[in-house]
Amino acid sequence: MRGFALFGVFLVNLTYLSLYAFLPEEQQEHLITAGSDRVVAALMTWLVDIKAITVFSLLFGLGFALQMERTDTASTRRYVRRMLVLAVIGAIHGWFIWWGDILLTYAVVGLLLLPFRHASARMLIGSGLVCALLLPPLLLPWIRPLMQGFPRSNDVYAQALQAFGADSWSVALFQNIFTAQWARTTNWALLLFVLGRFLLGYWAGRVGLLQHPRQHHKLLWRLFLGSLVVGLWAMLVEAFQADLRAEFPLLNSELGRYVTRVIQRTAPLAVGIAWACGFVLLYLLPSAQRWLSKLAPVGRMALTNYLLQSIVGVALFYGIGLGVGPRYGLIAVTLVGVMVFSLQAIASYWWLRRFHFGPVEWLWRSLTYGLRPAWRKTGGHIDGEASSSAVSSAIEMENR
Repeated sequence: MRGFALFGVFLVNLTYLSLYAFLPEEQQEHLITAGSDRVVAALMTWLVDIKAITVFSLLFGLGFALQMERTDTASTRRYVRRMLVLAVIGAIHGWFIWWGDILLTYAVVGLLLLPFRHASARMLIGSGLVCALLLPPLLLPWIRPLMQGFPRSNDVYAQALQAFGADSWSVALFQNIFTAQWARTTNWALLLFVLGRFLLGYWAGRVGLLQHPRQHHKLLWRLFLGSLVVGLWAMLVEAFQADLRAEFPLLNSELGRYVTRVIQRTAPLAVGIAWACGFVLLYLLPSAQRWLSKLAPVGRMALTNYLLQSIVGVALFYGIGLGVGPRYGLIAVTLVGVMVFSLQAIASYWWLRRFHFGPVEWLWRSLTYGLRPAWRKTGGHIDGEASSSAVSSAIEMENR
Protein backbone atom coordinates (compact mmCIF):
# COMPACT_ATOMS: atom_id res chain seq x y z
CA MET A 1 0.00 0.00 0.00
CA ARG A 2 2.86 2.38 0.70
CA GLY A 3 4.20 1.80 -2.80
CA PHE A 4 0.71 2.41 -4.21
CA ALA A 5 0.43 5.69 -2.31
CA LEU A 6 3.95 6.75 -3.30
CA PHE A 7 3.00 6.45 -6.97
CA GLY A 8 0.10 8.85 -6.49
CA VAL A 9 2.25 11.26 -4.51
CA PHE A 10 4.86 11.22 -7.28
CA LEU A 11 2.29 12.04 -9.96
CA VAL A 12 1.08 15.06 -7.99
CA ASN A 13 4.61 16.22 -7.14
CA LEU A 14 5.63 15.96 -10.79
CA THR A 15 3.14 18.67 -11.75
CA TYR A 16 5.34 21.03 -9.72
CA LEU A 17 8.71 19.44 -10.43
CA SER A 18 7.98 19.72 -14.16
CA LEU A 19 7.07 23.42 -13.64
CA TYR A 20 3.65 22.78 -15.25
CA ALA A 21 1.79 23.91 -12.12
CA PHE A 22 3.67 27.23 -12.25
CA LEU A 23 2.34 28.06 -15.71
CA PRO A 24 -0.48 30.63 -15.79
CA GLU A 25 -3.75 29.13 -17.01
CA GLU A 26 -3.58 30.98 -20.33
CA GLN A 27 -0.15 29.46 -21.06
CA GLN A 28 -1.44 25.99 -20.18
CA GLU A 29 -4.27 26.50 -22.67
CA HIS A 30 -1.79 27.41 -25.44
CA LEU A 31 0.10 24.12 -25.12
CA ILE A 32 -0.50 21.68 -27.96
CA THR A 33 -1.59 19.08 -25.39
CA ALA A 34 -4.16 21.36 -23.71
CA GLY A 35 -7.13 19.13 -24.53
CA SER A 36 -5.64 15.93 -23.11
CA ASP A 37 -4.12 17.90 -20.23
CA ARG A 38 -7.59 18.98 -19.10
CA VAL A 39 -8.70 15.35 -18.95
CA VAL A 40 -5.60 14.31 -17.00
CA ALA A 41 -5.98 17.26 -14.62
CA ALA A 42 -9.61 16.36 -13.93
CA LEU A 43 -8.73 12.73 -13.22
CA MET A 44 -5.87 13.81 -10.97
CA THR A 45 -8.16 16.17 -9.05
CA TRP A 46 -10.86 13.60 -8.52
CA LEU A 47 -8.75 10.49 -7.90
CA VAL A 48 -5.20 11.37 -6.82
CA ASP A 49 -4.65 14.93 -5.59
CA ILE A 50 -4.59 15.01 -1.76
CA LYS A 51 -5.98 11.44 -1.70
CA ALA A 52 -2.58 9.82 -2.29
CA ILE A 53 -0.85 11.90 0.38
CA THR A 54 -3.73 10.99 2.70
CA VAL A 55 -2.97 7.27 2.32
CA PHE A 56 0.76 7.95 2.62
CA SER A 57 0.22 9.93 5.82
CA LEU A 58 -2.12 7.32 7.32
CA LEU A 59 0.59 4.70 6.83
CA PHE A 60 3.29 6.89 8.34
CA GLY A 61 1.01 7.44 11.33
CA LEU A 62 0.51 3.70 11.64
CA GLY A 63 4.26 3.08 11.50
CA PHE A 64 4.97 5.73 14.12
CA ALA A 65 2.25 4.24 16.30
CA LEU A 66 3.97 0.86 16.23
CA GLN A 67 7.21 2.53 17.28
CA MET A 68 5.49 4.22 20.21
CA GLU A 69 3.89 1.01 21.44
CA ARG A 70 7.19 0.30 23.16
CA THR A 71 6.71 2.26 26.36
CA ASP A 72 10.18 2.03 27.96
CA THR A 73 12.35 5.14 28.21
CA ALA A 74 14.99 3.81 25.81
CA SER A 75 12.38 3.24 23.10
CA THR A 76 11.00 6.75 23.56
CA ARG A 77 14.45 8.28 23.22
CA ARG A 78 15.09 6.18 20.15
CA TYR A 79 11.79 7.32 18.66
CA VAL A 80 12.72 10.97 19.28
CA ARG A 81 16.12 10.44 17.63
CA ARG A 82 14.35 8.78 14.72
CA MET A 83 12.17 11.86 14.23
CA LEU A 84 15.12 14.24 14.58
CA VAL A 85 17.11 12.36 11.95
CA LEU A 86 14.07 12.42 9.64
CA ALA A 87 13.79 16.16 10.23
CA VAL A 88 17.41 16.65 9.14
CA ILE A 89 16.85 14.55 6.02
CA GLY A 90 13.71 16.53 5.26
CA ALA A 91 15.42 19.89 5.79
CA ILE A 92 18.26 18.96 3.43
CA HIS A 93 15.79 17.69 0.87
CA GLY A 94 13.53 20.73 1.12
CA TRP A 95 16.24 23.40 1.07
CA PHE A 96 18.77 21.92 -1.35
CA ILE A 97 16.80 19.61 -3.68
CA TRP A 98 13.07 20.35 -3.88
CA TRP A 99 11.02 22.88 -1.96
CA GLY A 100 7.92 20.65 -1.75
CA ASP A 101 9.39 18.33 0.90
CA ILE A 102 6.96 16.64 3.32
CA LEU A 103 9.49 14.78 5.49
CA LEU A 104 10.29 17.70 7.81
CA THR A 105 6.59 18.14 8.49
CA TYR A 106 6.25 14.40 9.12
CA ALA A 107 9.09 14.55 11.64
CA VAL A 108 7.59 17.51 13.53
CA VAL A 109 4.14 15.93 13.62
CA GLY A 110 5.68 12.61 14.61
CA LEU A 111 6.97 14.30 17.77
CA LEU A 112 3.53 15.80 18.36
CA LEU A 113 2.13 12.26 18.51
CA LEU A 114 3.95 11.56 21.78
CA PRO A 115 1.25 13.13 24.02
CA PHE A 116 -1.33 10.84 22.36
CA ARG A 117 0.45 7.58 23.12
CA HIS A 118 -1.96 6.73 25.97
CA ALA A 119 -5.08 8.23 24.37
CA SER A 120 -8.16 6.07 23.95
CA ALA A 121 -9.41 4.93 20.56
CA ARG A 122 -12.22 7.48 20.68
CA MET A 123 -9.76 10.23 21.55
CA LEU A 124 -7.53 9.31 18.60
CA ILE A 125 -10.43 9.27 16.13
CA GLY A 126 -12.02 12.42 17.53
CA SER A 127 -8.76 14.35 17.68
CA GLY A 128 -7.83 13.18 14.19
CA LEU A 129 -11.11 14.39 12.69
CA VAL A 130 -10.99 17.69 14.57
CA CYS A 131 -7.43 18.40 13.36
CA ALA A 132 -8.08 17.32 9.80
CA LEU A 133 -11.53 18.83 9.25
CA LEU A 134 -12.76 21.27 11.89
CA LEU A 135 -9.77 23.18 13.25
CA PRO A 136 -8.20 24.63 10.06
CA PRO A 137 -11.33 26.50 8.84
CA LEU A 138 -12.01 27.58 12.42
CA LEU A 139 -8.55 29.19 12.68
CA LEU A 140 -8.62 30.66 9.17
CA PRO A 141 -10.22 34.04 10.07
CA TRP A 142 -7.46 34.65 12.64
CA ILE A 143 -4.60 33.38 10.47
CA ARG A 144 -5.58 35.09 7.21
CA PRO A 145 -4.66 38.64 8.36
CA LEU A 146 -1.22 37.39 9.38
CA MET A 147 -0.63 36.13 5.83
CA GLN A 148 -1.35 39.44 4.11
CA GLY A 149 2.27 40.54 4.09
CA PHE A 150 3.45 37.44 2.24
CA PRO A 151 3.77 37.28 -1.56
CA ARG A 152 0.76 35.97 -3.45
CA SER A 153 1.00 32.50 -4.96
CA ASN A 154 0.77 33.81 -8.54
CA ASP A 155 3.80 36.04 -7.97
CA VAL A 156 5.81 33.25 -6.33
CA TYR A 157 4.90 30.80 -9.10
CA ALA A 158 5.95 33.27 -11.81
CA GLN A 159 9.26 33.84 -10.05
CA ALA A 160 9.79 30.10 -9.56
CA LEU A 161 9.01 29.34 -13.22
CA GLN A 162 11.71 31.74 -14.34
CA ALA A 163 14.30 30.72 -11.74
CA PHE A 164 13.87 26.96 -12.04
CA GLY A 165 13.84 27.21 -15.82
CA ALA A 166 17.19 29.03 -15.83
CA ASP A 167 20.50 27.18 -16.05
CA SER A 168 22.03 28.83 -12.97
CA TRP A 169 22.60 26.62 -9.93
CA SER A 170 22.75 29.60 -7.57
CA VAL A 171 19.50 31.10 -8.89
CA ALA A 172 17.73 27.74 -8.58
CA LEU A 173 19.08 27.17 -5.06
CA PHE A 174 18.10 30.57 -3.68
CA GLN A 175 14.66 30.33 -5.27
CA ASN A 176 14.22 26.82 -3.87
CA ILE A 177 15.06 27.97 -0.33
CA PHE A 178 12.74 30.96 -0.65
CA THR A 179 9.88 28.87 -2.05
CA ALA A 180 10.33 26.25 0.66
CA GLN A 181 10.11 28.85 3.43
CA TRP A 182 7.18 30.61 1.75
CA ALA A 183 5.27 27.35 1.28
CA ARG A 184 5.81 26.18 4.87
CA THR A 185 4.63 29.52 6.25
CA THR A 186 1.63 30.18 4.04
CA ASN A 187 0.51 26.55 4.10
CA TRP A 188 0.18 26.70 7.87
CA ALA A 189 -2.68 24.17 7.93
CA LEU A 190 -0.38 21.41 6.66
CA LEU A 191 0.62 20.56 10.24
CA LEU A 192 -3.03 19.97 11.15
CA PHE A 193 -3.61 18.13 7.86
CA VAL A 194 -0.82 15.68 8.67
CA LEU A 195 -1.52 15.45 12.40
CA GLY A 196 -5.15 14.51 11.77
CA ARG A 197 -4.16 11.72 9.40
CA PHE A 198 -1.37 10.51 11.68
CA LEU A 199 -3.84 10.20 14.54
CA LEU A 200 -6.25 8.20 12.38
CA GLY A 201 -3.36 6.02 11.25
CA TYR A 202 -2.33 5.65 14.89
CA TRP A 203 -5.84 4.39 15.68
CA ALA A 204 -5.66 1.91 12.77
CA GLY A 205 -2.33 0.62 14.10
CA ARG A 206 -3.63 0.46 17.66
CA VAL A 207 -6.59 -1.80 16.73
CA GLY A 208 -4.59 -3.85 14.23
CA LEU A 209 -6.81 -2.86 11.32
CA LEU A 210 -4.12 -3.37 8.70
CA GLN A 211 -1.85 -5.79 10.52
CA HIS A 212 -4.69 -8.33 10.77
CA PRO A 213 -7.09 -7.38 7.98
CA ARG A 214 -8.96 -10.71 7.86
CA GLN A 215 -10.01 -10.25 11.48
CA HIS A 216 -11.42 -6.81 10.59
CA HIS A 217 -12.97 -7.73 7.26
CA LYS A 218 -16.44 -6.40 8.08
CA LEU A 219 -15.08 -3.18 9.57
CA LEU A 220 -12.93 -2.63 6.48
CA TRP A 221 -15.99 -3.02 4.26
CA ARG A 222 -17.99 -0.58 6.37
CA LEU A 223 -15.18 1.94 6.31
CA PHE A 224 -14.72 1.51 2.58
CA LEU A 225 -18.38 1.96 1.66
CA GLY A 226 -19.04 4.70 4.21
CA SER A 227 -15.96 6.70 3.28
CA LEU A 228 -16.65 6.30 -0.44
CA VAL A 229 -20.22 7.57 -0.11
CA VAL A 230 -19.22 10.50 2.10
CA GLY A 231 -16.25 11.34 -0.13
CA LEU A 232 -18.28 11.33 -3.37
CA TRP A 233 -21.02 13.41 -1.75
CA ALA A 234 -18.48 15.96 -0.49
CA MET A 235 -16.81 16.13 -3.91
CA LEU A 236 -20.16 16.80 -5.58
CA VAL A 237 -20.98 19.52 -3.06
CA GLU A 238 -17.60 21.11 -3.71
CA ALA A 239 -18.05 20.90 -7.49
CA PHE A 240 -21.47 22.59 -7.39
CA GLN A 241 -20.89 24.94 -4.47
CA ALA A 242 -21.40 28.07 -6.63
CA ASP A 243 -24.86 26.90 -7.65
CA LEU A 244 -25.66 25.87 -4.09
CA ARG A 245 -24.64 29.29 -2.78
CA ALA A 246 -27.00 30.93 -5.26
CA GLU A 247 -29.82 28.55 -4.34
CA PHE A 248 -29.28 28.68 -0.59
CA PRO A 249 -28.17 32.18 0.56
CA LEU A 250 -27.52 30.83 4.06
CA LEU A 251 -24.34 29.23 2.69
CA ASN A 252 -22.93 32.74 2.16
CA SER A 253 -23.05 33.45 5.90
CA GLU A 254 -20.07 32.91 8.18
CA LEU A 255 -21.52 29.60 9.36
CA GLY A 256 -22.29 28.56 5.81
CA ARG A 257 -18.75 29.30 4.63
CA TYR A 258 -17.33 27.38 7.59
CA VAL A 259 -19.47 24.34 6.78
CA THR A 260 -18.44 24.54 3.12
CA ARG A 261 -14.76 24.59 4.05
CA VAL A 262 -15.23 21.56 6.32
CA ILE A 263 -16.93 19.70 3.46
CA GLN A 264 -14.07 20.62 1.12
CA ARG A 265 -11.62 19.04 3.58
CA THR A 266 -13.86 16.02 4.07
CA ALA A 267 -13.71 14.92 0.43
CA PRO A 268 -10.00 14.03 0.12
CA LEU A 269 -9.84 12.50 3.60
CA ALA A 270 -12.85 10.26 3.00
CA VAL A 271 -11.76 9.22 -0.49
CA GLY A 272 -8.23 8.57 0.78
CA ILE A 273 -9.58 6.28 3.51
CA ALA A 274 -11.73 4.54 0.89
CA TRP A 275 -8.63 4.03 -1.29
CA ALA A 276 -6.75 2.52 1.66
CA CYS A 277 -9.54 0.18 2.72
CA GLY A 278 -10.28 -0.78 -0.88
CA PHE A 279 -6.63 -1.64 -1.42
CA VAL A 280 -6.62 -3.96 1.61
CA LEU A 281 -9.88 -5.65 0.59
CA LEU A 282 -8.53 -6.18 -2.92
CA TYR A 283 -5.25 -7.49 -1.52
CA LEU A 284 -7.12 -10.15 0.43
CA LEU A 285 -8.14 -11.74 -2.88
CA PRO A 286 -5.41 -14.28 -3.81
CA SER A 287 -5.59 -13.38 -7.50
CA ALA A 288 -5.03 -9.68 -6.77
CA GLN A 289 -2.45 -10.25 -4.03
CA ARG A 290 -0.04 -11.74 -6.56
CA TRP A 291 0.05 -8.48 -8.50
CA LEU A 292 -0.29 -5.96 -5.70
CA SER A 293 2.56 -7.57 -3.75
CA LYS A 294 4.90 -6.41 -6.52
CA LEU A 295 4.56 -2.95 -4.98
CA ALA A 296 6.07 -4.18 -1.69
CA PRO A 297 9.75 -3.56 -2.61
CA VAL A 298 9.16 0.02 -3.79
CA GLY A 299 7.10 0.61 -0.64
CA ARG A 300 9.81 -0.78 1.63
CA MET A 301 12.22 1.70 0.05
CA ALA A 302 9.69 4.55 0.17
CA LEU A 303 12.09 7.07 1.71
CA THR A 304 14.85 6.40 -0.82
CA ASN A 305 12.41 6.40 -3.73
CA TYR A 306 10.70 9.59 -2.57
CA LEU A 307 14.01 11.47 -2.47
CA LEU A 308 15.12 9.95 -5.76
CA GLN A 309 11.89 11.12 -7.42
CA SER A 310 12.75 14.71 -6.55
CA ILE A 311 16.29 14.33 -7.92
CA VAL A 312 15.00 12.79 -11.16
CA GLY A 313 12.36 15.51 -11.51
CA VAL A 314 14.90 18.30 -11.09
CA ALA A 315 17.36 16.57 -13.43
CA LEU A 316 14.73 16.17 -16.16
CA PHE A 317 12.72 19.38 -16.03
CA TYR A 318 14.83 22.14 -14.41
CA GLY A 319 17.13 24.39 -16.37
CA ILE A 320 20.13 23.11 -14.38
CA GLY A 321 19.28 19.64 -15.70
CA LEU A 322 18.00 18.65 -19.14
CA GLY A 323 15.67 21.66 -19.14
CA VAL A 324 12.63 19.82 -20.52
CA GLY A 325 10.26 22.02 -18.52
CA PRO A 326 6.50 21.98 -19.02
CA ARG A 327 6.48 22.39 -22.80
CA TYR A 328 5.08 18.90 -23.49
CA GLY A 329 2.12 19.32 -21.18
CA LEU A 330 0.61 17.38 -18.31
CA ILE A 331 0.01 14.23 -20.34
CA ALA A 332 3.74 13.90 -20.97
CA VAL A 333 4.48 14.60 -17.30
CA THR A 334 2.14 11.77 -16.33
CA LEU A 335 3.77 9.37 -18.77
CA VAL A 336 7.17 10.28 -17.32
CA GLY A 337 5.79 9.55 -13.85
CA VAL A 338 4.57 6.11 -14.91
CA MET A 339 7.90 5.24 -16.54
CA VAL A 340 10.07 6.50 -13.68
CA PHE A 341 7.98 4.73 -11.03
CA SER A 342 8.04 1.49 -13.04
CA LEU A 343 11.83 1.68 -13.15
CA GLN A 344 11.89 2.36 -9.41
CA ALA A 345 9.74 -0.71 -8.78
CA ILE A 346 12.13 -2.88 -10.81
CA ALA A 347 15.21 -1.33 -9.19
CA SER A 348 13.74 -1.72 -5.69
CA TYR A 349 13.07 -5.42 -6.33
CA TRP A 350 16.65 -5.87 -7.56
CA TRP A 351 18.09 -3.93 -4.62
CA LEU A 352 16.17 -5.76 -1.90
CA ARG A 353 17.25 -9.12 -3.24
CA ARG A 354 20.77 -8.08 -2.30
CA PHE A 355 20.37 -5.68 0.63
CA HIS A 356 18.26 -5.54 3.79
CA PHE A 357 17.47 -1.82 3.48
CA GLY A 358 17.30 0.93 0.95
CA PRO A 359 20.29 3.31 1.07
CA VAL A 360 18.51 6.15 2.89
CA GLU A 361 16.60 3.71 5.11
CA TRP A 362 19.95 2.23 6.13
CA LEU A 363 21.32 5.72 6.88
CA TRP A 364 18.18 6.60 8.86
CA ARG A 365 18.52 3.48 10.97
CA SER A 366 22.27 3.89 11.46
CA LEU A 367 21.92 7.47 12.73
CA THR A 368 18.97 6.53 14.92
CA TYR A 369 20.67 3.60 16.66
CA GLY A 370 24.23 4.90 16.48
CA LEU A 371 25.51 1.74 14.80
CA ARG A 372 26.02 0.29 11.34
CA PRO A 373 23.58 -2.59 10.81
CA ALA A 374 24.29 -5.40 8.38
CA TRP A 375 23.39 -4.23 4.92
CA ARG A 376 24.13 -6.94 2.36
CA LYS A 377 22.08 -10.13 2.28
CA THR A 378 23.38 -13.61 1.80
CA GLY A 379 20.15 -15.48 1.07
CA GLY A 380 19.09 -13.54 -2.02
CA HIS A 381 15.40 -13.11 -1.25
CA ILE A 382 13.09 -10.24 -0.41
CA ASP A 383 11.99 -10.18 3.22
CA GLY A 384 8.24 -10.28 3.47
CA GLU A 385 7.76 -11.20 -0.22
CA ALA A 386 5.08 -13.70 0.75
CA SER A 387 3.62 -11.52 3.51
CA SER A 388 0.05 -12.15 4.62
CA SER A 389 -1.21 -8.59 5.03
CA ALA A 390 -1.30 -5.51 2.86
CA VAL A 391 1.15 -3.47 4.91
CA SER A 392 3.26 -6.07 6.63
CA SER A 393 6.29 -5.11 4.57
CA ALA A 394 5.96 -1.50 5.64
CA ILE A 395 5.41 -2.56 9.24
CA GLU A 396 8.48 -4.78 9.11
CA MET A 397 10.57 -1.86 7.91
CA GLU A 398 9.33 0.32 10.76
CA ASN A 399 9.95 -2.38 13.36
CA ARG A 400 13.58 -2.95 12.38
